[in-house]
Amino acid sequence: MNIRADNMRQATKVTLIGMALDGALGAAKIVIGALFNSYALIVDGIHSFSDVVSDLMVLALARMARQEPDEGHPYGHERIETFGTVLMGGVLVAVAGAIAWDSVQRMWLGGSLGIPGWPVLVVAGLSVASKEWIFRYTRRVGTRIGSDLIIANAWHSRSDAFSSIIVFAGALGAMGGFAWLDGIAAILVALIIARIGWDLAWENVKELVDTAMPANDSAEILKLARTTEGVRDVHELRTRKMGQDFLLDLHLQVAPSISVSEGHQIGVRVTENIREAFGNIKDVTFHIDPERDERGPDHLDLPGRAAVLAALKECWEPLLDFNHVGTTRLHYLDERVSVEVFLNSDEAIKPSARAMPNLRAEAIRRAEDLPWLGSVRLWITRPVP
Repeated sequence: MNIRADNMRQATKVTLIGMALDGALGAAKIVIGALFNSYALIVDGIHSFSDVVSDLMVLALARMARQEPDEGHPYGHERIETFGTVLMGGVLVAVAGAIAWDSVQRMWLGGSLGIPGWPVLVVAGLSVASKEWIFRYTRRVGTRIGSDLIIANAWHSRSDAFSSIIVFAGALGAMGGFAWLDGIAAILVALIIARIGWDLAWENVKELVDTAMPANDSAEILKLARTTEGVRDVHELRTRKMGQDFLLDLHLQVAPSISVSEGHQIGVRVTENIREAFGNIKDVTFHIDPERDERGPDHLDLPGRAAVLAALKECWEPLLDFNHVGTTRLHYLDERVSVEVFLNSDEAIKPSARAMPNLRAEAIRRAEDLPWLGSVRLWITRPVP
């Protein structure tokens, strides 16, 4: 089975179970709270029904986040889940605020419907047990499939268990004449819930603003790249989190004289080494450099290939027959254009230039007015007999 589809199936299953539990508990709390004089249980029931809405949001966001990359989202849709986790963290903080505010009101202003009956304790106790079970189940699934959104929903379930503990304690306090215990417990639990929500939201906000991977992991990646055969140096490593994975950009300095394909192959080996060491690297983009270029794009003012060849042809027309000139290699190094010219045969050298004692020196002399010209090399290629 496709891993992405299997993860989605597990996320859907655990969320639907939680949603059914929230609906059943919400109905039971409201009915029992109304019948047996517990305003706190009624509020907790409304809270449970609000969880059904959040469960629907989790289902929608989780399904969207696990879509395959497309033309509009080439890196995938994981950030949708990140955004949803931020929202979920905000919901937890809001729940904490509501619990705390309700507790303050009940401590200072009153508002109880009367002395609760024992069924309130039974429903609140069942709520604590069931919500703790769904918390552990949901967190286990979220950890297994690597979903921050599912884990956030698990902690939301834990907040429901806390609120039911408040109801249980408040009912006991009211039945025993110590109603103020309900308010104190509610405020303390609200602070715990707020901390959970803040941590979830903050960790995922850091992802949304492209926070880098831990420094020790970045150092290990640099070490792996530098020890790969063909790599002279590594610079400008940039990392950012995408869901449970990371995206990497780095510059690899290689020998300036190697071919483009060899440089690319070195980059491929670096990518393989990094992915073998880190299972959470989703994408690696490497840039092959012939020299260190941290200062920026140095060679913007240098001419392109067509302009270079036209200028050299004009300077070297008396020396070379360009109908017999083969490959010309250009090396953009040290803010100059160094040139390697491969002559197909002796016929590439014009008769008037064949007697010259140093053809290369003459070629350099004739091109000395080209300010961008670096070193010059001339090669004569002959077929192997």
